[in-house]
Amino acid sequence: MGLKESIQQIAQRVSDLDPPTATEEATKTALVMPLINALGYNVFDPTVVVPEFTADVGTKKGEKVDYAILRDGAPILLWECKRLGVNLDDAHCSQLFRYFTTTSARIGILTNGVDYRFFSDLDEPNKMDTRPFFEFSLRHFDDLSVSEIARFGSDAYDLEAILTLARELKYSKGIQRALAEEWLNPSEDLVRLLTARVYSGRMTQAVREQFTQITQQAMREFVAERVRSRLRTALASEGAPTMIESEAELEHDEPQELAETEPRITTTNDEIEAYFLVKSIVRQAVAHERVFMRDTQSYCGILLDDNNRKPICRLFFDSTQKYLGTVGEGKTVTRHPIATLNDIYQFSDELIASCKMYDGVTDASQPDP
Repeated sequence: MGLKESIQQIAQRVSDLDPPTATEEATKTALVMPLINALGYNVFDPTVVVPEFTADVGTKKGEKVDYAILRDGAPILLWECKRLGVNLDDAHCSQLFRYFTTTSARIGILTNGVDYRFFSDLDEPNKMDTRPFFEFSLRHFDDLSVSEIARFGSDAYDLEAILTLARELKYSKGIQRALAEEWLNPSEDLVRLLTARVYSGRMTQAVREQFTQITQQAMREFVAERVRSRLRTALASEGAPTMIESEAELEHDEPQELAETEPRITTTNDEIEAYFLVKSIVRQAVAHERVFMRDTQSYCGILLDDNNRKPICRLFFDSTQKYLGTVGEGKTVTRHPIATLNDIYQFSDELIASCKMYDGVTDASQPDP
């Protein structure tokens, strides 16, 4: 059985576990140990996988990390496990942090059995970075992410290659974060750079303020056009109908619409901006990369895991009065009139609750940070 098939089998167990009652030991047994084994490390061989790995760290004696994977008697991978349902953003990884100063391991993994975060010491030798360089989740993975996690397997493990990849991923993610910040609030440096390419006059305060707005609008229009282009290409390659999801799944009173030969779907700037607002809101409950947008002729849907059966909300922005459609129990949709996009924040609880509903997590079992 290949790694992807093994991961798929492990992922199927997640829905069988109840986050409120799944202890840390249950999480390790059902999810973490099988993944370690799938990576080629025999969990029953104490010379390879050492549970409750102990070392003295400074004045602290008997410090333990949940698992250490050894090669030639020295630790190469350290694992710290939390119980299923724990938000890793709020989790402490103190053991991992301290072990980076006392062992030869350069890779530390923090997990709740579903989400896995990989750390190294790229910023400062022997001191664990505060940000992971790679993240993997059993809830959503593809061939690329499987090929990346395979690098940590017994047969493929190459520390220098992993560290090279880690540096690339670290800087790539850093640039993505910078782009996201520029998208929301273009910096003066970016405005000056772009303005200089299209405007030859003197950059006064008034000009800078004017081009700040122009830059922000131009970026939105650029992205919107790219999205529309992708939609047109997808529709054309499929013979024209359907990026349309069945209304019958949620609203039985509206028939399913099909695209005509010429696609009539237009993704607006407001829909794109609302999509990013929703991603920001639900990040408290789910990883942002799990949130997708699909535009249809009658509404713009925002989905969890790009799955039609996991709608987070719907945007009804085609009329003068805009509506946000929140999804409740039974996947019923309630439309709320909104005056501005900022009104979406008023429904943060409903948006977060819909994500938790699909993951089988209640507010009592996983309180909001």
